Amino acid sequence: MKRQMFLSLVFVCAVALYGHAATFQEDVDFLKQYLDVIVLKSPDGQAQVAVVPAYQGRVMTSTASGANGPSFGWINRELIASKKFEPHINAFGGEDRFWLGPEGGQFSIFFEAGAPFDLEHWQTPPVIDTVAYAVVEQSDSEVAFEHRATITNRSGSSFDVKIRRVIRLAESLTDEAQSVAFESENTITNLGDSAWNEETGMLSIWILGMFSPSPDATIVIPFREGSDEALGAKVNDKYFGKVPEDRLVQRDNVLFFSADGTMRSKIGISPKRATEWLGSYDSGLQALTLVQYTLPGDTDKYVNSMWELQEEPFSGDAINAYNDGPPAPGKKPMGPFYELESSSPAASLQPGESLTHIHRTQHLIGPKEALEPLAVKYLSAKLDDISSALPR
Repeated sequence: MKRQMFLSLVFVCAVALYGHAATFQEDVDFLKQYLDVIVLKSPDGQAQVAVVPAYQGRVMTSTASGANGPSFGWINRELIASKKFEPHINAFGGEDRFWLGPEGGQFSIFFEAGAPFDLEHWQTPPVIDTVAYAVVEQSDSEVAFEHRATITNRSGSSFDVKIRRVIRLAESLTDEAQSVAFESENTITNLGDSAWNEETGMLSIWILGMFSPSPDATIVIPFREGSDEALGAKVNDKYFGKVPEDRLVQRDNVLFFSADGTMRSKIGISPKRATEWLGSYDSGLQALTLVQYTLPGDTDKYVNSMWELQEEPFSGDAINAYNDGPPAPGKKPMGPFYELESSSPAASLQPGESLTHIHRTQHLIGPKEALEPLAVKYLSAKLDDISSALPR
């Protein structure tokens, strides 16, 4: 009872602070006006996840406290309701969406041969934007999707690929807070007759979660300690121009990055520096989000998504975080939203071989004493340190 009262208070505060009053059921009802929606549920009905086959088997939102509880995902209601596709990208929203890399470089699948690396010429491939994936298996707590496609990169190499994506509920990390945990198990298979290698370019699995920004939300990324000579730079903060110092702060072995949705910025962490955890904390909602993903540790070859021709196309990042905002003065943002992202290594696959990448998301709402041990254990940061890391 106390936990339910606490969640109700948090929900009221969310409405007062940020103006979004949607419960999980309200978001599901909205989505069902335009799309087929699959809802996965825990046995007690408290943890629920909404999945949309039309958007590549995408997790759109989730809740930790039943149908009438707060909805965690960011959903672009205006775009979905328009029933129209946008140029460049359809930012429908969603907490776990399937993408493929690389985004930039000579092996990009987002830029055609000879095109400048700018927003005007950037185009998300339909297979990860507007194409529906077929449901092949389904239960109360799990659903599987499959799709086959041919993808051509900027250098002219073609990839015949089978995509399999399984969404399932996962176990909570604690019983001391209300929580919802889910994961996507993503597999790509080389269906072609030739190998994918450094000469042809290689694909990678790229999972992105979109969440509602707020002035009280901070992204937290722990990283491995060590010299730059041994492990390389601690962070790549130059994707869309260098991130200002008041929006990206390093303390010991932790990065704190603004998730306020007011400035377009992106950071990345290399596989040598990354741990298998990243997350965010919204002090206004007392909500902790934790993301865990597959980090093999036996390779540092990750596709490079920088928007440029690259000297090292396989020296990319294992994880990224993105804060949306206007792309230029006077322009509308895509959201706004913020993203927590993970990538697989570059898929060096012989014909018939497969690569699997798992991305697990958990939301926890509760008092500080319940969330603090998890933040310290998995993000290497106390909640007060997260809340005070950036100027407010």
